[in-house]
Amino acid sequence: MKALIAAVSLLALAGCSDAGTEKKAEQIAHDDLIVDTHIDVPYRLAAKWEDVASATETGNFDYPRAVKGGLNAPFMSIYTPAQYDGTPKAKEHADEMIAIVEKIAASAPDKFRIAKSVDDVEKAFKDGVIALPMGMENGSPILHDLKNLDYFYDKGIRYITLAHSKANDIADSSYDPTRKWHGLSDFGKQVVERMNDLGIMVDVSHISDEAFWDVMKTSKTPVIASHSSARAFTPDFERNMSDDMIKALAEKGGVIQINFGSSFLTEEANQYRPHMDEAYEAYLRKSGTKASTEAHEAFEKKYRADNPYPYATVDDVLDHIDHVVKLVGVDHVGIGSDFDGVGDSLPEGLKDVSTYPHIIAGLLKRGYSEADIKKILGGNLLRVWRAVETYAANHKVA
Repeated sequence: MKALIAAVSLLALAGCSDAGTEKKAEQIAHDDLIVDTHIDVPYRLAAKWEDVASATETGNFDYPRAVKGGLNAPFMSIYTPAQYDGTPKAKEHADEMIAIVEKIAASAPDKFRIAKSVDDVEKAFKDGVIALPMGMENGSPILHDLKNLDYFYDKGIRYITLAHSKANDIADSSYDPTRKWHGLSDFGKQVVERMNDLGIMVDVSHISDEAFWDVMKTSKTPVIASHSSARAFTPDFERNMSDDMIKALAEKGGVIQINFGSSFLTEEANQYRPHMDEAYEAYLRKSGTKASTEAHEAFEKKYRADNPYPYATVDDVLDHIDHVVKLVGVDHVGIGSDFDGVGDSLPEGLKDVSTYPHIIAGLLKRGYSEADIKKILGGNLLRVWRAVETYAANHKVA
């Protein structure tokens, strides 16, 4: 009987402890500044407009959920598809995405405010308004003209992901087997240098390993990976960062912002699509079925029913954070969720912007101090951004 009473008591204490941790996590989420460096709201709204100042039926982001999760500074992704690379449409599309962010802010100035500096972010936080800084995903809108860097800086772009899914005129892509430049192009090196001079953070997410190392040699400022995770968990996925790359990023003072997409977090999720594609090819051979859109859709539906997608968990995100911290220290990791950008692949417990407290609770349970959690939530990114601002202020060029 005494053993039973003791067991019940321990369970009760554990429950109280969990409840206390969750409450503490909520408090931290709402007391401290949370920066997420990659949310694809503009591209989502371009496909179907919704008023994100109110609760929305779709997507991962809206104002009520952001407030619930404690999100203060979501970087709006100004994404340009690689299909527009090298064409005037690239710049036109970027302008359309920026206009969407401007519309969000103008339509609800009591809730949203465009932010172009660290000071802007901190002022918005103080005023109880969600800051909307902007990062450009894919450098192709620059259209091989450095003057367009100045143009987009004036528009509010504060980081640029140099390439996306294909090599462009700046850099090779991790997703593109064609290595056009084997790193950065000569123009790409000029782009990085001009970004340094202007005060635009260089983002190494999406680019090839060779391009990353060229950035390390070229940039005079710390750089970021706005939405990448650790390759140690997905060995053949170049889109994530290797340990050596994370170390080099940290040595330069930069930060890796962990992507929440399940395929970035676990090998099982990362290989789900390739395994399904292999199974489809085997099915065609064995059954004698002719490949077609209809056949593929029917096969995929059955495959997914028989083999449910292996969603990652909050613990998987925490494992990536732990890995970076053990590798290079707590000053070089943050959050780059890719909400609204990774479709239906978000981890259990992290399905939208209301869920940042789940990350915080997990960090508390793993022994992280409040000071270190504050760094992970946004302090590290703001430190890098301010360093980039300071370099630009001290190296003014025409």
